[in-house]
Amino acid sequence: MQRLGLWSVLALAIVACGMTAKLAYAAGGDMLQPGATAPGFTLPSQEDKAVNLSEYKGKWVVLYFYPKDKTAGCTLEAHNFQRDLAKYTAANAVILGVSLDTADSHKSFCTQESLTFKLLADPEHKVVDSYGVPVKGMGPIKYASRVTFLIAPDGKVAKVWPAVQVPSHSEEVLTAINELKK
Repeated sequence: MQRLGLWSVLALAIVACGMTAKLAYAAGGDMLQPGATAPGFTLPSQEDKAVNLSEYKGKWVVLYFYPKDKTAGCTLEAHNFQRDLAKYTAANAVILGVSLDTADSHKSFCTQESLTFKLLADPEHKVVDSYGVPVKGMGPIKYASRVTFLIAPDGKVAKVWPAVQVPSHSEEVLTAINELKK
């Protein structure tokens, strides 16, 4: 009988933990959708300077969330944005990358990979949460999911890529900007 009682308590604890995790995610909010006003923010860049979204009013903003500096997929994604940076500039667009990494990690990553656009540090995932980007991982090792928001010059979310395909993503974003500008 005592064994059954212990297993029942354990089963209830597991169910409660699962429900708590679901409630915590729901409390973080759903991912922003096109038409929503992009939440303002201020985060430090790799230069350890504060970057405020309002600085880019009147421009297209590619706000891309990525898991981790110096990992294969994230490096490829950053290289592709860097490769196309002149095209973004010509389209009146800026690139802002956000991860849970620190400004020092971003500085090292940008130096190592010759990245010149801004990478923003959000280790407390305030901006990640305000945009509804899922956070994955366990314990102290957490990372943001790979999601991109295209913010129009009026400050509204124009397009969302919740499941980014890294190799072709930069081209997809450029195409979307050019189509939305028409």
